[in-house]
Amino acid sequence: MSTFTVPTAREVFELLREDLVAVEQELGRDAASSVSTITEIAEYLREGGGKRIRPSLLLLAAHQLDYFGHSAIRLGAVVEMVHTATLVHDDIIDGAETRRGRPSANTTWGSEKCVLAGDWLYMQAFKVALEERNLRILDLLINLTQQMVEGELLQIQKLGKMVSEAEYYDLIFRKTACLFSISMRLGAVLASATEAEESALGAFGRAVGLTFQIVDDVLDLTATEEVLGKPVASDLREGKATLAVVHAADHGTAADRNAIRRVLDDRSFENVSRQQIREILERNGSVEYAMAAADRYAEQSRQALAPLAESEFKRALLWVPDFVVAREK
Repeated sequence: MSTFTVPTAREVFELLREDLVAVEQELGRDAASSVSTITEIAEYLREGGGKRIRPSLLLLAAHQLDYFGHSAIRLGAVVEMVHTATLVHDDIIDGAETRRGRPSANTTWGSEKCVLAGDWLYMQAFKVALEERNLRILDLLINLTQQMVEGELLQIQKLGKMVSEAEYYDLIFRKTACLFSISMRLGAVLASATEAEESALGAFGRAVGLTFQIVDDVLDLTATEEVLGKPVASDLREGKATLAVVHAADHGTAADRNAIRRVLDDRSFENVSRQQIREILERNGSVEYAMAAADRYAEQSRQALAPLAESEFKRALLWVPDFVVAREK
């Protein structure tokens, strides 16, 4: 890769290809249980794909600081298991019927089995992490789990209600950005990073995670069902007010606010259509507002890396915010 340019997706994939293959193999071993239902659900979720962005961030953080040991593979699988467990629980809570264009696990196996499979994945992630015999790693993972559970509970409390921008950002930090940040910090811990290095990498992960979730929320409102692999505007229909919706409610007319509140109250588009909501967002420039916020956090993430030495791994990290902003699903 050139010293002066951000790499392409192909170059980043080649840089991590062997590591990510090893992470997949680790996931296959770690997700096997003596109880066949757990193994079936875990394998179904693993085969569902996903970008593996969290293990990739952990690997890049470790490699940036010259750590290339197997523990990075092991902890890459750990953060992916934690992420998978949260998806299982989210789908149960939301009553989701699809995930990445396939029936959700809870649709196939039922909520009772899936909530327990999600619990098992959480505990298995901690069991694997314990093999590191490193209290700092466990401390980070415990803090992460608390933040994510608190975020899910806060979101349930806010369902059907308008939230402020500050509340929105707190929610998406807990539910998404915290895991990005901890993934980076785990890579730094493996490399025996200085406090400044770990802080810089953690700040990068936080900003990228916020970018990721803001874009994800925008795509929920603007993409097609075929691309998303789930119904469009699912968040609003489930009673979740995301950034573009909050902006439209704050800056729109009284009629705009009433229409948005009606959908949040109804948890459906029976009285206010998806098209009407799209028109409200368009009229108030709300999607553009949300994407501008994503761009700001993407730039913040790049700036967080400024103190770190130049390397092919740093350049790969600099590619991540561009990928996150430009993605279509």
